[in-house]
Amino acid sequence: MGCCRKVWNMGLDARTQAWTERRENLSYAGTCLLLTAWKKQDEYSYLSEVSAVALQQSLRHLQAAFRNFFNKTADYPRFKAKRDGGSATFASSAFTWKPESRELTLAKMAEPLPIRWPRTIPRRCAPSSVTVSLDPAGRWHVSILVEETVKSMPEDGGQVGIDMGLEHFAITSDGEKVDNPRYLKRALDKLERAQQNLSRKKKGSNNHEKARLKVARAYVKVRDCRDDFLHKLSTRIIRDNQTVVIEDLAVKGMSRRCAAKPDPDNPGRYLPNGQAAKSGLNRSIMDAGWCRFRLMLEYKAAWYGRELTVIDRWYPSSQVCHACGANMGRKGLDVRSWTCPACGMVHDRDVNAAKNILSAGLAVRACGDPRIAGATLR
Repeated sequence: MGCCRKVWNMGLDARTQAWTERRENLSYAGTCLLLTAWKKQDEYSYLSEVSAVALQQSLRHLQAAFRNFFNKTADYPRFKAKRDGGSATFASSAFTWKPESRELTLAKMAEPLPIRWPRTIPRRCAPSSVTVSLDPAGRWHVSILVEETVKSMPEDGGQVGIDMGLEHFAITSDGEKVDNPRYLKRALDKLERAQQNLSRKKKGSNNHEKARLKVARAYVKVRDCRDDFLHKLSTRIIRDNQTVVIEDLAVKGMSRRCAAKPDPDNPGRYLPNGQAAKSGLNRSIMDAGWCRFRLMLEYKAAWYGRELTVIDRWYPSSQVCHACGANMGRKGLDVRSWTCPACGMVHDRDVNAAKNILSAGLAVRACGDPRIAGATLR
């Protein structure tokens, strides 16, 4: 893994210098020729001790990073650091897989990897690649890529609209309210103590590395708990409903720090960024994990033959009465329930929004025109 990181950094440096000094676009083939030359140097002779397939895969990943940069879908590639962990990818020619005993042996290794298997790999599926990775918390992982056909679930007539929130993570059109677990908020005290302990350690010392691992493990625990919650909820929703409708949310814009605004208590002075209008909401929005939840719904719906519709973010789901269709205009976040003056029905704000989201999604499905609510069909 260290050799893969070294090859990535050397390849990135070579490609950057080739462009800045000679305006030369160095391709993947050119970096492979450089790799052969590096192995012949005494300074980098240790690169010959590991599998050449993994080193070439690192250069392929670098080529993909540059492709994404030129396509304007990612930033310029960055140098990799040891503290961030890393990964090494092995193609089918660089590992041996025994399905009977589930033994995985990488190239130039005498013994198979001691793996704790969390799931069973189908015996008829031959792995096409293996990626060994190390996360910042010091945990090793093995990702085995296989091609498997996912069986679709039996068709179900269930339909549900989902409104996302902070007090409750998800509110369904059936009236169910899923509490927001707020894993990051629960761990803030522990994270603050770990960060303070890390700031007191001398950089480069063993104690600094131990304190850094404690911080990384605390963050990893928060992420794992959140992922577990999102996986269970998304799987249950996809399993119980044939049609799922959600609302598109501009999470990046909602969590963006506000521009500086005048301080009402001190004329002539300005509030710092983030304290003007959204104080305390940025962290809560990012802690909720709305984007990851939507991603899980998308690929699980594709797996199991479900229908997912994403309603446009500007659809006035909180303003319209789902019973009579009257639009009562915008309401502040402090208004959690309201009475429709047209029909007299009392609405829970979130449940009413979820019902409107479901109605809009069903209309899109029936008419087949996403422009009705600016929706996306999947």
